[in-house]
Amino acid sequence: MSMKQDLSVFVRHRDGDVAGMELAVDGIRCAGCMQAIESGLSREADILSARVNLALKRVTVEWREGALRPETVIERLSKLGFKAYPFLPAADRDGASNEEKRLLRCLGVAGFAAMNIMLLSVSVWSGNNSDISPVTRDFFHWLSALLALPTAAYAGRPFFESALRALRAGAVNMDVPITLGVVLALGMSVVETWNHAEHAYFDGAVMLLFFLLIGRYLDELMRRRTRDLAGNLAALKAETATRLSANGETVVVPIAAISRGDLVLVRPGERVSVDGMVESGASDIDQSLVTGETAPISVVSGASVYAGTVNLSGALTVRVAAAGGGTLLDEIDRLMAQAVESRSRYVRLSDRAARLYAPLVHATALATFLGWIAFGLGWQQALIIAITVLIITCPCALGLAIPAVQVVAASALFRQKVMLKEGGALERLAEADTVVFDKTGTLTLPDPALVNAASIAPEVLRMAGSLAAASRHPLARPIALAAGNLPPIEGVREHHGLGLSALCDGAEMRLGSVAFCDAEAAAAPVAAAFPTASLIAWRHGEASAVFAVDQELRPDAEACVQALAALGLRVLILSGDRASAVAPMAARLGIADYKADLRPDEKLSELDRLAAQGCKILMVGDGLNDAPALAKAHVSISPISATHLAQASADIVFLGDSLAPVASSIRTARQARKLMLENLWFAVLYNAIAVPVAIAGLATPLVAAAAMSGSSLIVTLNALRAARRSGASR
Repeated sequence: MSMKQDLSVFVRHRDGDVAGMELAVDGIRCAGCMQAIESGLSREADILSARVNLALKRVTVEWREGALRPETVIERLSKLGFKAYPFLPAADRDGASNEEKRLLRCLGVAGFAAMNIMLLSVSVWSGNNSDISPVTRDFFHWLSALLALPTAAYAGRPFFESALRALRAGAVNMDVPITLGVVLALGMSVVETWNHAEHAYFDGAVMLLFFLLIGRYLDELMRRRTRDLAGNLAALKAETATRLSANGETVVVPIAAISRGDLVLVRPGERVSVDGMVESGASDIDQSLVTGETAPISVVSGASVYAGTVNLSGALTVRVAAAGGGTLLDEIDRLMAQAVESRSRYVRLSDRAARLYAPLVHATALATFLGWIAFGLGWQQALIIAITVLIITCPCALGLAIPAVQVVAASALFRQKVMLKEGGALERLAEADTVVFDKTGTLTLPDPALVNAASIAPEVLRMAGSLAAASRHPLARPIALAAGNLPPIEGVREHHGLGLSALCDGAEMRLGSVAFCDAEAAAAPVAAAFPTASLIAWRHGEASAVFAVDQELRPDAEACVQALAALGLRVLILSGDRASAVAPMAARLGIADYKADLRPDEKLSELDRLAAQGCKILMVGDGLNDAPALAKAHVSISPISATHLAQASADIVFLGDSLAPVASSIRTARQARKLMLENLWFAVLYNAIAVPVAIAGLATPLVAAAAMSGSSLIVTLNALRAARRSGASR
């Protein structure tokens, strides 16, 4: 009895009553396959979208919630001639490995047979110029056929099976002309041998397969390299978590069983499986995935931790904020997938050109055959030339020209802690000539910090921190963090609008406004040293101190602005903050062009003004008030700490506290655009030269196979250059 798999567990659900699933699909080879899948699935009324990723051989399908079963999508793909199954990283790796082994076996068989058939052919060629008898020649030809026909049946399966699936589905892919060329060459050779002719082409047909398999095998290796570069995050995801029950017992459960609010135990050496806040314990965490900082960070009670990071030293109890599909790690994975699936302008151009190729190639080959017949050439030679045209004009190089660059560039950006949300952003980012920064949360860190901690006595900071820990006020939090998240002192009283007080060592201790703590004298020098900071005073008996809390510049903001200027970009600040806070920061960063006190509509007006001047604007912002500007700009980028609305409006999201990804992503985008254009021009130039040469009869099927395979490898290898960080403007 056959067992049916429940595919509902692979379905993703998102807002707007939309369901979706990512499928791995066998047999995707070219833009013709992409067109067949996307147009075929789009004919289903309930399917909202179907996007094929050629480089990763995946299809993402979305439909109306409850409108169809996921099995229906797989059945529809089967009718189109493609075997599909839910994408599982482990299965995908195994499938790719098995395909490589299969191609290598086919390649070995074809190579062994080709060498032996070539030896027989050399005897025939030399005998035709001397005294070989017709019987001996026929014997060698039939012996070659005995080797060539089973070899072709075995080694040609990767091409034949793919072509047969396409034809059954009423479509044409790149393997159809290849199959047609090989079958015609073998068929003509059998006919020629039957008629006792001097020439047969068994050697050429098998060598043709040999060269095609070399290209297909190397192409598969390049695709695997591309998939590896895409940064598969599955290895970072924990499958289980250790949940703590109310009575203190620990139970290992699947990650799907973990809910928000649960307590989980993370032991030393384990990978954190959830997003959450440390409830108890202290440890060092490798958080490079999130912050980009390779040095471990220390975490204590109250610190945030994220799925995919590694607990290095002490045991932690973590209160779950998100698990399973809601973690930051899953969001990163989703953004990566969205980036490589989406269609950019160059991708759409190459797809459209490649789709036109299939009918054009067959028409050109037929016209070539009939043309040479009309000019008096024998049908055998005319057919050989037509076969050459079929092989040499295969559009695989054109189909790979852009997607390969897009995937490699997206993965290179991921290593720089940058996630593209759609493919077109890469091209628009390369076109940007003006960068507009918001201030708060963008040029500065998202959370305020204690900026004069170095001048505060440790004992004072400890006492103030224990009082601040009892407050939820946003200005108290930086003091509590600077003190190390100490337990709150007992007996704290809150004075609305003023601050906090508690008895400590028999005397009242206060934390709050300068007036509440009677600390005007101590506040004056601090206010002069930190003119944009908010001041929080502390008093205990006769002792007093003043804390300056302010938005700190991101660590490398100055270096980022300098790097952008070196790339030839104009840099501005458009901020909703007060001018007294924006001006000194702009001066420190060396930005002469800035505006403050801007409402969201005024920011839009400024962007319109710049666009009217011909500027291609990259907007960098993070707040709710930045969302309209992010959506309006030519291209936009937000930190991962941005509000959900800002992230939704932005084209690109970057991780961590560093602004370095802003400049490095522009370099990568410019390099990627350069490589896309190089690949397109190479594909066009290749066909402009190869097609006339083939039509003129100046190439053999063997040469055509080598040229076709080589062209695909050249564009793929060129695309891999996008993985290198560009050190200068391109």
